[in-house]
Formats: sequence, structure tokens, C-alpha cells
Amino acid sequence: MEAIDLTPKQIVERLDNYIIGQKNAKRSVAIALRNRSRRLKLSEDMRDEVAPKNILMIGPTGVGKTEIARRLAKLCGAPFIKVEATKYSEIGYVGRDVESMIRDLMAVGFKMVKSEMEDQMRGQAKEKVEERLLDLLLPGSGDKAAAPSGGGILGSIFGRKIVQQKNENGEVILLPDQSQDAQNDAPKNAAASQDMKETREKFRQMLREGKLESREVELTVTTGPKAASGIGIFSGGNMDDIESAMQSIQQMMAGNKKKQKTVTIAEARNILTEEILDNMLDADKCAEIAKERVEQSGIVFIDEIDKIAVHGETHGQSVSREGVQRDILPIVEGSHVNTRYGVVDTKHILFIAAGAFSLSKPSDLIPELQGRFPLRVELDSLHKEDFKRILLEPKNALVKQYKALLETEGVSVEFAPEAIDRMTTIAEEVNAKAENIGARRLHTIMEKVLEDISFEADEHKGQTITIDAAFVDEKLKDISSSEDLSRYIL
Repeated sequence: MEAIDLTPKQIVERLDNYIIGQKNAKRSVAIALRNRSRRLKLSEDMRDEVAPKNILMIGPTGVGKTEIARRLAKLCGAPFIKVEATKYSEIGYVGRDVESMIRDLMAVGFKMVKSEMEDQMRGQAKEKVEERLLDLLLPGSGDKAAAPSGGGILGSIFGRKIVQQKNENGEVILLPDQSQDAQNDAPKNAAASQDMKETREKFRQMLREGKLESREVELTVTTGPKAASGIGIFSGGNMDDIESAMQSIQQMMAGNKKKQKTVTIAEARNILTEEILDNMLDADKCAEIAKERVEQSGIVFIDEIDKIAVHGETHGQSVSREGVQRDILPIVEGSHVNTRYGVVDTKHILFIAAGAFSLSKPSDLIPELQGRFPLRVELDSLHKEDFKRILLEPKNALVKQYKALLETEGVSVEFAPEAIDRMTTIAEEVNAKAENIGARRLHTIMEKVLEDISFEADEHKGQTITIDAAFVDEKLKDISSSEDLSRYIL
């Protein structure tokens, strides 16, 4: 895989398209990403020595921690997975073991590589799909079927002269007369073959022009789930692998069942494309490429890491939390994890951890784990001006989203500047009075403001509705002025 060769400044510019503020965090992740591409240009001996600089993001919820990591992965086309630290349990307890994050990352990498390889083969598959569709539309019109049969049983049925001959045992058998002048039949066979060929070409043209998409044909499809591709049945001693293995054994015992299904040409094309691509795909090569990509450029985002930090005395649940930290440590340090696609080395996977650390501190993590996250970035809380920019500037800005949604119903919505100002003021006030949930507060406020319009959109078709400050106050005044109501509703 060729990584996108972006400079740190270009990476920050791309992130600015979706995330407002947080310059320090963007700079840190941009440098970390650039260092990965720099590392791949080193000599093999030096490359193996350079470890990724894992990042610990500290900041309240809703300020963009997850979004930064997700957008970063999209920029470089790297396998990316977001996991919650609280989902994992110490070895010996019921729950997911920490190695499953690497197995999940490997599954994402395999799916990514498979999709890329299928896109490359789609052109070859298109021709094969077209021939299969023509065979369904015109049974017996293929090259083999159109070729002259040369006699045999069909010849005896359709007027060929039959003669008696003796075999080696002296028994009398009936055979087609080979001396019969086949020259008389040849033009007929050739003409029939030519007619079938011309008909097939006409159908091919109609198929390419999309004139046959709604025509129904009978297709033989394979029912039942497909067995998962990969190496080995038991890749580890955990419940995930045992469950997967049991499913594989059941599929092997049940076998693939085939049945006739009536589908349109459009549906048949999708089914046949998937079937042909599966046959063309080399799963072993796909797994090999995915493994290399995961090891060299994979990104794991561990959210809520502050929830497993131990503060104060270690007793009760605190012991289990510390155990999860100890289990995560070897994965971050670099270890070998068994997956169904092979053994994955985690030494060069980039780990980005994040947490609010409102009830604990980064120093509450075990020292070894702290040392594995050398880059610490504190994200800023969002204020009124940030909220205003979030509503208007990003490519996926909330105002743009709601306008687009209502336009599908023929309703045009315009937001006056004072309405934006009023909503951002309320968001800041509610975050200050109640829990600070950052930009997520804007989602709740926008929903409350546009609730009636969304519900009655069919009645406002063709209208342009302007949202002003008075409209916002009408919808939110009572709620925002009452601290108790705002806690429950906003």
C-alpha cells in the first residue's frame, strides 16, 4: 500500500475540514502520522528499531478526540479500530480479552484489502458476469452449446440415417451412418449457429444499454453463511475463537445448499459479481497483504482509558482495572497475537488512547503503561465561538446536514445569524450548568428546534422556513431557563 505522502501542515489542513480548534492535538497526530511514513523510508535495520510514538489525549467528552483519530486513519488509508477500554476484563474474568482488539483490527484490514483487490478485478469480472447473464437469458446460446454436435443421439433423432454394425463381441449395435453426406447438414448447422450468435449479440447490446434490467430470470444461488476465510480454526483460547470455530464446523457439516431463485437481471448481476469475485480472489494473498498493512500502519484508538485508571487504594473493582492495564501493556509494548489470518506483531501499531480524566489523572495509570504513551495532548473545552464554527464551517456541519435532510421533503430551511448565535449561547450555558458534553449538546438543541418542522415536513412542501432568534427562543426558552428541565431535556 502506498501511504498518502502528506506533510504535517497538509494533514492539519485536512483535519480542519471536519474538526474545529484543537490545534495542539492536530499537530501531535500529524507528526505521529508523518513519522510513520518517514520510518518506512529508513533502512530495514533502522526501521525495525523505530517505535511509534503513542498518543494520550486528555479532554472532556465531545471535543473531538475520537473524530481526530478516525479522520487521521482515513487520511492514510490505514486499518483503524475504535475500542472501549471498559469492555475488557482481566484474564480469568468473564468478558473480552484485550487481544481481541488486534483480532478485530486484523479483520478490518482483511476487509479493506479484499475490497481493494475486488475493485481491481471488477473489470475482468464484468465480462464474465455479462456472459453468465446472456446464458441465463438465452440458454444454450454459449460458444460450446452453439457448436455443431456432429451427430450422436441428437443426429439419430433429427433425421440422421442409422446403420447396423457389429462390435468386438459380435453383437449388433445401431450407429449413425458416418458416410451420410454431412455436407447437407453443415450449412443448416452453421446458419442456426450464426442466427443464435446474432441474437446473443443483440441481447448483449440491450444488456449494456440497460433495457433488460427488470426482466426476470432463474438463477441457482448458494444458501447459508459462508465460512470465514483464515488460517486455523482455534487461533487462541478465548470465547471469540471457540464460537467462530463452532460456526465453521457447523458450516462444514451442513455444506452449501443450492436452490433456484427468480430474480431480475439487476439483482442477478450483483449476485453473480459477488460470486465471481469470490472465486477470483486469492484469500491467502489477501490475508498476507492485510497482515503487513496492519503491522506497519494499523491504528488502535482506545477510548475511556481513564475508566480503568486506579486512583487511591486498590481494592474491589480497582484490582480488576489494574489487571486490564497489565493485560493491555504487552499489546502496546509489542507482542505476537494469534488471529484467524495469521500471527500479528503489534510492535509498530500506533495506539491512541483518550479519556476525560475528570475523576482520575494520567498518573493513576500504572507507570509502565504511562511510559508507552510518551505524547500527551490536552484538548480544550469548547465555547460559544467554537460551537458557532462547528455549526457552519466543517464539510459535515450540522446546519448543512439538517438543510439537506429537509430538502429531500421539498422544504427549504434558512438559519438567520441571530438564530445560530442564540443556539450556541444556550449550548454554552447548559454545558456550564449541567454536564459538559461538548459539541454533542448541539445535536440535542438542533433536534428540539427543528422537531415540529421535521414532524410536519410533508405539510410544508415547497415552502422556505426561516429560523430566527425568536423561533429558537419559542422552542427552548422554558427549557433553557429552568435548570431542572435542561438537565433532563437538553
